[in-house]
Amino acid sequence: MEKFNYQKICQQILKPLNPAQKEVLERRFGLVSAGRETLESIGKDFGVTRERIRQIEKEAFLKLQRQKEERMAKLVFFSFETYFRKAGGLKREDIALSDLGGKDFPNNISFLLTFGDPFFKFKEAEEYYTFWSVNKEIISKIPSLLEHLYQQFKKIGHPISEEEFEKEQKIASPQIIPSLVEVSKKIEIGPSGVLGLVNWPEIKPKGVKDKAYLVLKQEGKPLYFKKINESINSMFSNLKPVLTQTVHNELIQDERFILVGRGIYALKEWGYEPGEVKDVIIKILKESKNPLSKEEIVKSVLAQRLVKENTILLNLNNKEYFLKLPDGKYIFKQSI
Repeated sequence: MEKFNYQKICQQILKPLNPAQKEVLERRFGLVSAGRETLESIGKDFGVTRERIRQIEKEAFLKLQRQKEERMAKLVFFSFETYFRKAGGLKREDIALSDLGGKDFPNNISFLLTFGDPFFKFKEAEEYYTFWSVNKEIISKIPSLLEHLYQQFKKIGHPISEEEFEKEQKIASPQIIPSLVEVSKKIEIGPSGVLGLVNWPEIKPKGVKDKAYLVLKQEGKPLYFKKINESINSMFSNLKPVLTQTVHNELIQDERFILVGRGIYALKEWGYEPGEVKDVIIKILKESKNPLSKEEIVKSVLAQRLVKENTILLNLNNKEYFLKLPDGKYIFKQSI
C-alpha cells in the first residue's frame, strides 16, 4: 500500500467546518484522541440531545462533499479502492483498518472510508463480522456465498490449507475466498495455519484436551505427555501456561487419546485400541482364527503399544487369560 500522512489529510479535509462540526467529527471518529465517542456523550458536553449531535454530524459531511475532489483525497480513495478490488471487493473491517493504516491510524482510515466513495460499511450480523465493500449490492450475495463455503468444509470434513481450499472452489472471482473466510463466523484459520470450521478442535480448541489433540494431529505421531505440554505452551504462548500434570490427567480421561506407552499418548483415530497390554493381546488372539506364536503376538502388540518386549511376555505368561499349547503357540483361554 502507498503510504500517506493520514492525520494531515484528515485535518485538511475538515478545514471548511465550523468549530462545532469539526469537534463532533473528531470526537466521533477519535481523530484527536484514541477513543471514539458516542452521540450521547458528546451531546452531554454540548448540552444538547444525541439527535442534535447526529444532525451536526450529518451537516458536517454534507459540507465536506467538495473536499472529495481534493488531489490527496482522490489519491487516498483510489488506493483504498484498489486494495478492496484486489481482495474481491470486500474486507473484514478490523483487518482493512490494520492493513490500510497500521496500528497508528485505524480511526483515520475509518473516517476516510466513511467520508469517501465508493465505500460501504455492512455491520455485524449472525453469519458475518462487520466488513467494508466497494460494491453496495454485495450484501445480497454474502449469505449464500458464506453458506456455500460452510457446506464445502462440511463435505471435506477436516482442516485444509488455504491454497488447497481455494483450488477446490468454483467461484467466479476466486480472490474473494480469503475475504469471505475472514468475514465468516463459522470458518477460521486455526493455530497451525489451516482453515476449517470453528467447532473443530483443530481450529478453535477448547481446553487442554482439544489443544493436545491439535498438537498430536500436527505431529502425526505418539508423544510423551511432557512433550505435548511443551508444545501446547509454545503454540498458545499468549495464554496462561498449562501444567504438565494437567495434560496427563486430562488425556487419560478422554477417549480420543490412547495411552500407548509409559506416559506416551496417541490418537484413537490412528487405529490404536484402548486398554492395557493384556487387553491388546486378548483382542489380537480373539481376532486370529488360529493360535499365534510368541513372535507374532509381540509384533502385533508393538504395532499398538510403545512398550518393551519383556512387558508383553510378562502379560502373555498370565495363565488366567492365556494358554500355551504344546507347539508353543498361544490362545485366549475363554475361547476354548
